[in-house]
Amino acid sequence: MTTVSNATPWGEFWAGARQTVPLIFGAIPFGIIFGTLAQSSGLSFAGAMGMSVIVFAGSSQFIALGLLAAGTPMGMIVLTTWVVNLRHLLYAVSLVPYIKHLNQGWKLPLGFWLTDENFMVAIQRYRQGDLSRHKHWFQLGSALAMYTSWQLCTLIGLTVGQTMPNAAGWGLDFAMVATFIGMVVPYLSSRPMVATVVVSGIGAVVARGLPHQLGLMVAAIAGIVTGMLVENHLEQTHV
Repeated sequence: MTTVSNATPWGEFWAGARQTVPLIFGAIPFGIIFGTLAQSSGLSFAGAMGMSVIVFAGSSQFIALGLLAAGTPMGMIVLTTWVVNLRHLLYAVSLVPYIKHLNQGWKLPLGFWLTDENFMVAIQRYRQGDLSRHKHWFQLGSALAMYTSWQLCTLIGLTVGQTMPNAAGWGLDFAMVATFIGMVVPYLSSRPMVATVVVSGIGAVVARGLPHQLGLMVAAIAGIVTGMLVENHLEQTHV
């Protein structure tokens, strides 16, 4: 990542937006497919756009669509999407040391716009050792770039996407899978991280047949617990 030393707030902002562009390309097909599938799953145009505007969580939005189409009770939909998004709590904990000095006017929007992609570029910027006092502007630029693109992609899917025959079957959603793989691999530098990824991956495969997408919940919880146990064990044995 390009170091932005002693940059202005807007300099940081635009640097964050530029740094997020490669990740946006991976999310574009995902957002378009969401918009394409939303209305056929029972959501109105306004409901689909509202979900992207208010929820702003790609994986949870797709899971919610599947559960809505299957007639799942609303309580189960809320619980499932909540568990899937628990990883954002871990992201937030990692960012606390860097943004704890900010007021609520900054913390609330940064928390709302926090995504996997935003976290990846923001944490790298925060960890750079330069003297910039405006690194939170970098995170804001990254967040707004991703948020704006997600809304546009949802809109494209709801309009143009409706004219595409079987758009969901084109396999475009694999772009997001590839993006996530590219985001995870650089962090596989410690035993807890490797253990978390391996256990959650195996768990997702083994539990994929559970109803209401519960397999994702099981895999996520198993991975998190495993990572914590391995990390605690290493701390106790000083390995």
